[in-house]
Amino acid sequence: MTGYFLQAFIYLVAAVIAVPIAKRLGLGSVLGYLIAGVVIGPIIGLVGEETTTIQHFAEFGVVMMLFLVGLELEPKMLWAMRHRLMGLGGFQVGGTAAVVMGIAILFGQNWSIALSIGLIFALSSTAIVLQTFHEKGLSKTEGGKNAFSVLLFQDIAVIPMLAFIPLLALPELVEKAQSAANTVAEHHDEMSLVAGLPGWAYGIVITLSIAVVVVGGHYLSRPLFRFVASSGLREIFTATALMLVIGIAALMSLVGLSPALGTFLAGVVLANSEFRHELESNIDPFKGLLLGLFFITVGAGINFGILFSDFFIMIGLTLGVMLIKAGVLYCLAIAFKIRNSDRWLFTLSLAQAGEFGFVLLSFSVQNHVIPTEIAQTLSLVVALSMFLTPGLFILFDKVILPKFEKDSNDREADDVDEVGTVLIAGIGRFGQIINRLLVANDVNTVVLDIRAEQVDLLRQIETKAYFGDATQPDMLHTAGIENVKLLVIAIDNSDSSVELVKYVKHTYPHVKILARAYDRGHSYRLRQAGADYIESETYHSALELGSKAMRCLGFHPFFVEQQKTIYKTIENKQSDTLYQAWKNVAEGERFDNNYRELFMELEDLIQDAMKVDRNDKHSRERGWTPPPKGYADNVHQTDQPKE
Repeated sequence: MTGYFLQAFIYLVAAVIAVPIAKRLGLGSVLGYLIAGVVIGPIIGLVGEETTTIQHFAEFGVVMMLFLVGLELEPKMLWAMRHRLMGLGGFQVGGTAAVVMGIAILFGQNWSIALSIGLIFALSSTAIVLQTFHEKGLSKTEGGKNAFSVLLFQDIAVIPMLAFIPLLALPELVEKAQSAANTVAEHHDEMSLVAGLPGWAYGIVITLSIAVVVVGGHYLSRPLFRFVASSGLREIFTATALMLVIGIAALMSLVGLSPALGTFLAGVVLANSEFRHELESNIDPFKGLLLGLFFITVGAGINFGILFSDFFIMIGLTLGVMLIKAGVLYCLAIAFKIRNSDRWLFTLSLAQAGEFGFVLLSFSVQNHVIPTEIAQTLSLVVALSMFLTPGLFILFDKVILPKFEKDSNDREADDVDEVGTVLIAGIGRFGQIINRLLVANDVNTVVLDIRAEQVDLLRQIETKAYFGDATQPDMLHTAGIENVKLLVIAIDNSDSSVELVKYVKHTYPHVKILARAYDRGHSYRLRQAGADYIESETYHSALELGSKAMRCLGFHPFFVEQQKTIYKTIENKQSDTLYQAWKNVAEGERFDNNYRELFMELEDLIQDAMKVDRNDKHSRERGWTPPPKGYADNVHQTDQPKE
């Protein structure tokens, strides 16, 4: 028993240390688990032969992951994505598998082994790619959307692959496995409901099993979950979710089908269930832990002896696979008209092999399709390609993306052919609202933005904008800065906005400047530079949402409005004091952490003021009725915090 505790402790320590470090370095959790396995396995040698046994147990995490993938696949979403899903995804998997298979045959591999290798390398890393997209804000780009479609198709394609691979079993590997099994005294036959059945009976059993999953999932799951939910015990709902997944996996195993196929099908059936999110939240922790354990065992089982003995061959194989995948992806990007940097994002993000490659490799070895020695080499290639993936994203960020941004913005600045009362620098989500409000009230505006794509997009919706850098003096002159009354600064770069305020205030002191601030520190810098009016981009929206939250909790609307007024009044009163303290800190005068103390004092003032009830005889329980005459004046006089 002590040995099991020690092994569990080693695996958990490795994960707890390696995964957070890997995520901080931008490598992703999957690579963190792989690195953890490499460290405790081949490098330190804390784990050994038991990793294979643990891996069989951890593979249940893959079954759970496919159940969750199925839960995400609502029929409406799949139909809306059908062109990208079937077109891009189908051609990518089919094209990559065909090219890799052809090359493997040229190198003398049996066609069934070559096909299995092609299917394995056709898959990319869903975990690494989607996590990186999320961290870098690339999910909503055209390249990111197309990459997601391909990854989704790959995840779905794993199911038929798992069903198809056993049909490729090599007779010589089967015989070898049987002879080896006969020499082991502990060998036991697996339980099966279809052993010895004729073909027609086997087909009926398979059909009935799938029907049980589909019909039961659709008609019986809801009453079951309602019954369990009525108990009010969360742990029973968790037990029910696990029972469902394990039961379906067991049924599929008993009839000779892939457990992953059954759980995936059950997930699709339950995708529209009202209990879908509860199922996800209950299964996800088990899935994450078991998948992490699976990847650790994969890392621990990597044979680095092969890498060091044939270093250049292994690196060549890895780079070769990545180049083949990138070539297929780039051709598809051209065919499907993915343009500019999105084409390269789509190509580079999916050029690696994926975590499902480990699953298919393990499955192929178990079903006597790929010899163990070849599987060890392929496993190393899959792992190395995943290790190289962060480098591909760095290449995209540092080399490719700046080149396309430079090319798109390298055109001549537009000639401004009109004179406006207001000059707006920056026409993103913030600047657009300001511009629309002014234009709707017949105010002539001149809009500048340094992003050529944004300017072109606005012109498509008949919003007049000019391409040009508002921080450049010649561009300001072209835009007529001498004649405008107001300059609205809504550019994203905080340093550039501060420098722009300084320049305009020095050169055109008659122009009033209204500036957007990213946060409190940025607002102080803008104020120091001379901006006439500064607005935090989130202040009013956050205050409004906070007031709505109070109303939803049952606070009287008048009381909520009063608290908002108190909050803003105190903030305004203290802003000069806080600004002066910040200014002293910025100039190097740190008087006993004065700024922090003043900020905490502001928090205390707000909390104390919120506890002062109104004394105008209108209780907060009354309905929404007009306030008494002079209410606003009384609020300001009676509800201010006592000094």
